Amino acid sequence: MYLLGIDIGTSSIKVSVVDIQSQKRVATTQYPDEEVQIRSLQPGWAEQSPEDWWQNTMKAILRLNATSGFNVHDIVAIGIAYQMHGLVVVDKEQQVLRDSIIWCDSRAVELGENAFDTIGQEKCLQHMLNSPGNFTASKLAWVKQNEPELYEKIDQVMLPGDFIAMKFTGEVTTSIAALSEGMFWDFREHELSEEVMGYYGFDRKLIPEIKPLFSVHGLLKTDVAVLLGLQPGIPVTYKSGDQPNNALSLNVIRPGEVAATAGTSGVIYGVSDALTYDTQSRVNTFAHVTYSKTQQHTGVLLCINGTGSMYRWAKHNFAPNLSYAVLNDMAATAPIGSKGLKVLPFGNGAERMLNNKYTGAQLLGIDLNLHGQPEIFRAVQEGIAFAFRYGLDIMRENGMQPKVIRAGLTNLFLSEVFAQTFVDITGIPVELYESDGSVGAALGAGIGAGIFKSAEEAFTRHALIKYLEPKNTEAYEPIYGEWKNLLNNAL
Repeated sequence: MYLLGIDIGTSSIKVSVVDIQSQKRVATTQYPDEEVQIRSLQPGWAEQSPEDWWQNTMKAILRLNATSGFNVHDIVAIGIAYQMHGLVVVDKEQQVLRDSIIWCDSRAVELGENAFDTIGQEKCLQHMLNSPGNFTASKLAWVKQNEPELYEKIDQVMLPGDFIAMKFTGEVTTSIAALSEGMFWDFREHELSEEVMGYYGFDRKLIPEIKPLFSVHGLLKTDVAVLLGLQPGIPVTYKSGDQPNNALSLNVIRPGEVAATAGTSGVIYGVSDALTYDTQSRVNTFAHVTYSKTQQHTGVLLCINGTGSMYRWAKHNFAPNLSYAVLNDMAATAPIGSKGLKVLPFGNGAERMLNNKYTGAQLLGIDLNLHGQPEIFRAVQEGIAFAFRYGLDIMRENGMQPKVIRAGLTNLFLSEVFAQTFVDITGIPVELYESDGSVGAALGAGIGAGIFKSAEEAFTRHALIKYLEPKNTEAYEPIYGEWKNLLNNAL
């Protein structure tokens, strides 16, 4: 018997089938082959089409079905991971009313800051654990203010994973974790935030039915099952934002454990058993997948918008015909410090860890006689690693003191230069596992379906691939100091 996991990423849709007994992936694919673009109609805006997500999801599943190694009719549950904070709105016929305003869109920053001040900063932090910022609630407020006729047609407000589950099942549900990432949830009162809903003037009817994250969120519709070659009635039993799901996929479920990812965005995510918050909301606290009223496990999340997106930009503009593997090898030929070339990788919207400021991505100190492709690609990877260090220091200020960080051997962690630089500049060992979001979503579906009795049981066969320890911390520290001064001057 098998579990189907779907990861609704910014760049593509990835799907995997996981064998229940072995807990191992038996097939995987993604669609499309080329990275999906982000529509930016104005500076700081970022949108994608939810219908495109759905079409790409179906195409990915059909491509997966064409592979060998499993019987598609033996899939018994579906799990979904998704890019966090995106706003999806539909009418009474479940038709999408506008493109999704996605996670890196910063148009609602001012609205969120006004809400923060008016509701009261202390109240927001104590109850929502964050400023409303440019999260989903503030994005919805922007629609209300700027597209009032469209707003009046809205029947349900969803996160991206809620939308994909709706397309599978026809049912619209959400969870505490999803509401917390949208700034709709009051942790102290354990209910929808009256302050946020009241301040923005949102009707409670816009919020879908709230169900446990690990539970049946609907059954696969017959017409969709026929299109995809699946069995009708398969339950969708898990929906999670990509970063809590990434943590789950790395068996990061207990307080004190920490995960990292370096995909389109870069994230460090630590589990806590306290309702903690950063007074400046530079790092954010949400309900973890294992959160409940009696077990208040939260996820403290540092997000850097421009990591894989920065590397992709560099590839497309400096070496469009070379693979990432070749670029990684090329970067390894340049010395530590990239001969003085430095990169600020902050060109993908306002950065929360920089107090919602936007510096733009910058290549600094270019010497036309010294620097070529090897230095450029190493400097990009070093700049991204330095951004992680900058954010980790903020997390340390807030009591997060990781002894080891777990990451999947994927995306930028496939680069030896990046992985070792990350370890050297943070001073923290890294454990690398063969894991990704779609596998985590599949195993999450097994938990939600009751196949596994607990999250711990779903990861009994979790195997370490590689362990990295700091080697060049002393060499990197002064280089990081120079980089940090450049960043401070840009703010």
